[in-house]
Amino acid sequence: MSQSVVKSSNKNLYILHATVVIWGFTGILGALISIDAVQMVWYRVLIATASLFLYFIFTKTSLKVTRKQFLQYFFTGSIVALHWVLFFHAIKVSTVSVTLVCLSSFTLFTAILEPLIKKQAVEKADVFIGMVIILGIYLIFKFESQYTLGIIFGLSAALASSLFSIINSTFIQKSEAIIIGFYEMAGAFFWVTLYRIFDQSLATERFNLSLMDWVCLIILGTVCTALAYVAGVSVMRTLSAFRVALITNLEPVYGIILAFLFFGKQEAMTFGFYMGAVLILGSVFLYPVYKKCKLKQL
Repeated sequence: MSQSVVKSSNKNLYILHATVVIWGFTGILGALISIDAVQMVWYRVLIATASLFLYFIFTKTSLKVTRKQFLQYFFTGSIVALHWVLFFHAIKVSTVSVTLVCLSSFTLFTAILEPLIKKQAVEKADVFIGMVIILGIYLIFKFESQYTLGIIFGLSAALASSLFSIINSTFIQKSEAIIIGFYEMAGAFFWVTLYRIFDQSLATERFNLSLMDWVCLIILGTVCTALAYVAGVSVMRTLSAFRVALITNLEPVYGIILAFLFFGKQEAMTFGFYMGAVLILGSVFLYPVYKKCKLKQL
């Protein structure tokens, strides 16, 4: 591996960590905003799409893609939208901490799905990490049964997140992250709008939100979505989807710390929850150590 590739990879690692901190703050915003999950995602992708479109106008960047690429990005946007709706709904029916730890099962789903989609061999270490995460999820289910619905939605959000992350890891090899991000955001806006037309909630939309909601939504749509999403996709050029998944699992660490700062005792959980969280998050740190030791033996 050349020195330039190593430097590029290290730079992308720093970018990814900064992006994960921003994603951790997303859960805080989701709890602070008073509207429901679907409505929140609709505003989020609307603001994100508009922000990216303005960027293209001011920088005079071409939005040209092939018809095949447009359809791929546009339909992937539906998975992105589904992930965010499930994520915010999980927060609404449980807590930020529960939702973010459940989102860590992203690694488990990626370990299973990435080899299947890319037709690669499944590594034993990935299976082991998956088993540890399953045990952690079991403990959370057992000791936080009052949040069962939130746990289910959180796990479903993780599955959707894993799926579009793997898909994007193939897209990024042929196109720029900001182009992918724009069309996926536009696609997400289209699919959520279509849903809101059918459930008739869009017909009653009055845009009369509180100042607090507007401020949080603008931060959510610009910094936490347009900026962070493009950054998150761009690092996949040199980092594998599974490595991205492992680092993304630090999101609960940052998010839970922020949740305690913002909400205090409201985010306090049982001892069993923290046992499960330690098992899940511990895998994030053990896996890279194992990989490093394995490479030294080769």
